[in-house]
Formats: sequence, structure tokens, C-alpha cells
Amino acid sequence: MQSHARGHLVYAARGVLAVHGERGTAVVPANRVAWTPAGFTHQHRAHGDTDMRIVFLAPSLARLVPDRPVVFLASDLAREVLLALTGPRNYDTDADAPHHTRPAHTRPARSRLHRVLVDELREAHEQPLHLPEPRDDRLRAVSRLLYENPADNATLAELGRTTGASTRTLSRLFRDELGMTFYEWRTQLRVYHALVLLADSHDTTQTAYACGWANPSSFIAAFTHIIGTTPGRYRAERNAGPPG
Repeated sequence: MQSHARGHLVYAARGVLAVHGERGTAVVPANRVAWTPAGFTHQHRAHGDTDMRIVFLAPSLARLVPDRPVVFLASDLAREVLLALTGPRNYDTDADAPHHTRPAHTRPARSRLHRVLVDELREAHEQPLHLPEPRDDRLRAVSRLLYENPADNATLAELGRTTGASTRTLSRLFRDELGMTFYEWRTQLRVYHALVLLADSHDTTQTAYACGWANPSSFIAAFTHIIGTTPGRYRAERNAGPPG
């Protein structure tokens, strides 16, 4: 785990990222951007051929966005600004340096781009694909089983018998600790695994069965509801990466 002194934004121009923190795992596909304020302990994990971009925000701008880790839906403009700020030759250098080594944007231009980016994020919707970290040992046992095998279609009652807890107890723990139902949590977990497989170039049908859906159409419906685009379109667009 690591903790940066400055708050920063992380964007996967290609592939998919998982941001692991004290409160659980936030999944960041390529149509979203993760904000982590200064002082929050976390680590990044990239899946597939990932092109990770990081933008640090000055304290004056960081005050304008939430003081907690957040995943935003990235607008087209926000994505373009992130790419511009992290593209080739975007660093500070001497104004007298040879032209081919000069930054693509001047410092004042970069400052303006940072302000545009923060304005976009202030208008953006939070779109968390979040897998909270369970505290109860019984809930941990259930989550571990399904993390290891997301295609497992065991009912909550069957999982309860394996872990020594009743269906009623597990249902309450999912609501109280994780803020969602068992079905919602398992769907989010499966979509997370699906994103990883798609980043590794698996096709839609392979991914659907590997993650426990009975057929590709039900997978496509669940994936589109959570991610906002179909698995096929996501795979084609995101694996292609940014232009140039």
C-alpha cells in the first residue's frame, strides 16, 4: 500500500485498473476516473495491457473535489484533458531548450487544463463499481469463495452452510456491512472479473460463462447496466487505446 502527499486522479486510457484501499476495491474501467485525496493509503493493480495515466492536483484544486476516494464517470472532455496532460513531452523544462524537447503545453496552459478537468469532475456523476472490504469473518469467507470462483452459482443458503452462517445472518451482514444485497454484490464482483477478462482479450461469450452467467445475453444486460456500454463495444474501444 502507498499514500501520496498530493491528491491524484488515475485514468486507464486502455485496459482496467483496480484501486485497493482500506475500505475495499474500486474498479476503474476506461470510461471512469478515480480520485484519491492526499493521505489515503491505497495501491493500484492493472489488468491486461493497461495504459495508466496519473494527474496530481494542487491543494487549491483538490479542495474543490470530494475529500474521500471517488470514482467518476469520465466525460469525453475530461478524458481528452487527461490525455493531454499526460501525453508525450508534457513536463516542465527550460524555455530555451531545443524545440523537440519542449513540453507540449506551457505551464499556464497546463494550469488551465487542470481547472477544466476539475470543473468537469465537479459536474460528473459518481459511478462506483465498488467491492467493499468485509469485516465479519463469515462474510469474508463467503467473499473469498466467490472471488476465487466468480462462476460459482451457489445460493446464499448453500454458501452459509459452507461458512457456518444462516441465510438471514448473511443477508443482514451484506446490507449492514457492504450496503448492498448479496445479489448486487455478486453481480458487481462478476462484472469486475468480466472487465479483467475483457482486458485480457477474452470474447463476450467466453467471459459470460467464465463469470457465471447462464447465457451471453444476461451478461450483456448486466454489464451494460453497470458499465454503460456493451462488453463487445467496451472491449473494442478500450483495448484500442488512445489515438496516437
